[in-house]
Amino acid sequence: MTSDNTTLDASAPRLEVDALLDDPHTRIVVCCGSGGVGKTTTAAALGVRAAERGRKVVVLTIDPARRLAQSMGISELDNVPRQVKGVDETSGGELHAMMLDMKRTFDEIVEGHADADRARAILENPFYQSLSAGFAGTQEYMAMEKLGQLRANDEWDLIIVDTPPSRSALDFLDAPKRLGSFLDGKFIRVLMAPAKVGGRAGMKFLNVGMSMMTGTLSKLMGGQLLRDVQTFVAAMDTMFGGFRTRADATYRLLQAPGTAFLVVAAPERDALREAAYFVERLAAEQMPLAGLVLNRVHGSGAAQLSAERALAAAEALTDRMAEDTHADPPADADAEAGPAPDTVAGPAADRTENNLEANGIVDLDGGKAGSRTAGGLSPAAAAEHVTPTSASAAQLAAGLLRLHAERMQVLARERRTRDRFTALHPEVPVTEVAALPGDVHDLAGLRAIGDRLALNPTDTDD
Repeated sequence: MTSDNTTLDASAPRLEVDALLDDPHTRIVVCCGSGGVGKTTTAAALGVRAAERGRKVVVLTIDPARRLAQSMGISELDNVPRQVKGVDETSGGELHAMMLDMKRTFDEIVEGHADADRARAILENPFYQSLSAGFAGTQEYMAMEKLGQLRANDEWDLIIVDTPPSRSALDFLDAPKRLGSFLDGKFIRVLMAPAKVGGRAGMKFLNVGMSMMTGTLSKLMGGQLLRDVQTFVAAMDTMFGGFRTRADATYRLLQAPGTAFLVVAAPERDALREAAYFVERLAAEQMPLAGLVLNRVHGSGAAQLSAERALAAAEALTDRMAEDTHADPPADADAEAGPAPDTVAGPAADRTENNLEANGIVDLDGGKAGSRTAGGLSPAAAAEHVTPTSASAAQLAAGLLRLHAERMQVLARERRTRDRFTALHPEVPVTEVAALPGDVHDLAGLRAIGDRLALNPTDTDD
């Protein structure tokens, strides 16, 4: 058991992050999972750690929030990898980062696979502009296109991919095939028919053979949109087979031994349910799963004090304070206090009038916190300071005990959620990342996350 109590049970396999990053055969790491679980931060932290351990790394993010650029000290990221300054390169590594520009990547595909005139016709086509900017699945498809380009260039020996934020883990895996099928599917082939026949003969062929279908399409899409689609399809004719080919090649790349998927999740029920579903899908698709990163796990340095005991102690302190507040004064309090100052006579009166007592000097004005007797604070000062201080200390202790109880309840809930996942998937290696007290906004924060990602239980004190 570690001091922060975030150690996995001995039965759960441990995800060795450093071994994964140091392995020269690992060429692609894909961070995936549901939205809001820290995929971008995890990908960036892995990139920093790998670069400072000697790898030449590029991190590809698809997150539009631009947190990666901010944390790496870069004013902005775009479709071109930019080197990150401030990374320790003494081991020979480098770190570059980029953010996917979906439309620009699509434009690059067109420009790279069509002559200048045809490329210009495609880029200016209204239907293409809509398709490249927001067609369902385009972002995921272009992420895979960009991954394929980076891998083909062979400029970096490790590519870390931060997958698109998505409510469904299936989108990332399905999009390349879905968009590739659309661009190379029967619907597109039907629309290509007039162009293939050519001119008026083509339109006559279309009107005679498919008048009912085109009438329906015109109603659904509008006549102008249908003409834009047909023009787009005619210009893209020579490229459609390439979309399917590249989609298939990228899919095989994701299945290759040099690729490692990391499922990132928070220790929450919905996030781990999504993670479990993703693990099952990766297994079904024969994708190489490296393990689970359980992010933002809470811990406590006083885990031996249970929530129940902490609450019981807080209640006991509260009850004790209530009893002290309502306690009656002692029956002999007046007798102990002695006669009032104006009734004292004799030598004792002389001493009292001169602020003297047998054991030292007293302050008859009741009061000043700084006045002392030979035995310590005066009675007035003691009444003013000692008793309220004791009460406030007890109140503070009770409040801290209740906060600790809440923390222990959070820990117990996170453990139950984690244990349900490991019971369902005992073969999946897991690493837990202790929650930081604040947000990550610089390289130092990313290094701290990297340290937690690679933390071994034996590195901490019991």
